[in-house]
Amino acid sequence: MAGHSKWANIKHRKGAQDAERGKIFTKLNREIMVSAKMGGGDVESNPRLRQAIAKAKSANMPMQNIERAIKKGTGDLEGVNYEEILYEGYGPAGVAVLVETLTDNRNRTVSDVRSAFTKNNGNLGEAGCVSWIFQMSSYFVFSKEEVEGDLLVEVALEAGAEDINEEGSEYEVTGPPDKIDALKDAFAAAGLQYQVGEVTMLPQNVIKLDDKQAQQTLKLVEALEDSDDVQKVFANFDISDDVMENLR
Repeated sequence: MAGHSKWANIKHRKGAQDAERGKIFTKLNREIMVSAKMGGGDVESNPRLRQAIAKAKSANMPMQNIERAIKKGTGDLEGVNYEEILYEGYGPAGVAVLVETLTDNRNRTVSDVRSAFTKNNGNLGEAGCVSWIFQMSSYFVFSKEEVEGDLLVEVALEAGAEDINEEGSEYEVTGPPDKIDALKDAFAAAGLQYQVGEVTMLPQNVIKLDDKQAQQTLKLVEALEDSDDVQKVFANFDISDDVMENLR
């Protein structure tokens, strides 16, 4: 898991850039629709929808947009029928890449994903080629400047966390995916503010990248995320602090 918080922070910065380009609302809208379609429109009984709405609110998506997306997902309003497709492949230096998509056109999506891999020193692989490297987990990042370490450990473990690690200036907390709400509630009750709190796919091993490899890998990730059909990209790379500084 080493280095995952750095990747999360890169994604956080990219998220702000995507919002400026107007892309993030499109992705959030699709996720809300599919979540509501699969698990119903009641946020109390649909954890995936609850997380999707939380992300939409944090991105300042208007509430009427959220409500309309839910109604499209439940069938109360007419909407596009999206399906989930997972693509797997390899990036520069053999980095494992998972690409989660929501699409209404399989041919368009696979063409876009394959093109992004091909143009950025990667290749699209077969189903199952890299997914075994990742594990779905609840994942939190805390700043050491903002939380007290002993308190964080006590609260996290009591609420069901499996691991707490130190990563530079941050603490990383991981746990089972079904503990996400319990952990969020426990942190809120203890006054522990996290920077990242989500269910995500964590790599069980990582590949360290040098400057050139890091540049190439991030170009691949950005090319993939530039597609409206791509919801999330996960990769098992680690970038050192020195290389990170050169990327700023």
